[in-house]
Amino acid sequence: MITRFTLLFTLATSVAAGATYELPPLPYGKSGLKPMLGSKTLEIHHDKHHAKYVNTMNSLVEGTNLENQSLEKIVRSSYKKNQALFNNAAQAWNHSFYWKCMKKRGGGEPPAGSKLADAINDSFGSYDEFRKQFSEAANTAFGSGWAWLVCNRKGKLSVCKTIGADNPMVSTSAGIPILTCDVWEHAYYLDYQNLRPNYIDVFLDKLVNWEYVSENLERAMDSGLCAEL
Repeated sequence: MITRFTLLFTLATSVAAGATYELPPLPYGKSGLKPMLGSKTLEIHHDKHHAKYVNTMNSLVEGTNLENQSLEKIVRSSYKKNQALFNNAAQAWNHSFYWKCMKKRGGGEPPAGSKLADAINDSFGSYDEFRKQFSEAANTAFGSGWAWLVCNRKGKLSVCKTIGADNPMVSTSAGIPILTCDVWEHAYYLDYQNLRPNYIDVFLDKLVNWEYVSENLERAMDSGLCAEL
């Protein structure tokens, strides 16, 4: 017989043993970035690849002192200590961040006169130079990886790339991530096949969510913190 106590106990233990981190929904649904990125690409990328990283990470932290900690905390704590956990936690973070870095009718230059536009001009000399450096990083990340725009506490921006699951919040001293582009093949292959440069052009010209990048810049400069996911 199920008593009220049994029911409450079951609910309590389910919450305690629940997922440390839940797979976030896509901000624009699976068809929201068409024709730049197709529905099938987002379905496989989000529902299969991203979901697997989240589920694997949750299984690895279950019963440890990292269970129910923030995703960023898990990434930082596992770096160079637990490679399997780091790979899955970092990929969970990277993907959650990547989705927010895009929107339909995005891309192009950030609004003229904005703090972000000024930071890009101060750091790179021009938007065109930033675009050149970011494209080069994205196109030369060998195999699978990520291209990043990062910010230090003084507001100086720079571009870097990482391989595999690595994230500049732990793997470089460049700064705090404020923008990323996923260059693992599953991010673009159904739409662009082996033409990664075409995908990078579309990402920069039609997809970047500069409002979100601006929020990340403000947060990085004000508090030295990464984006909240």
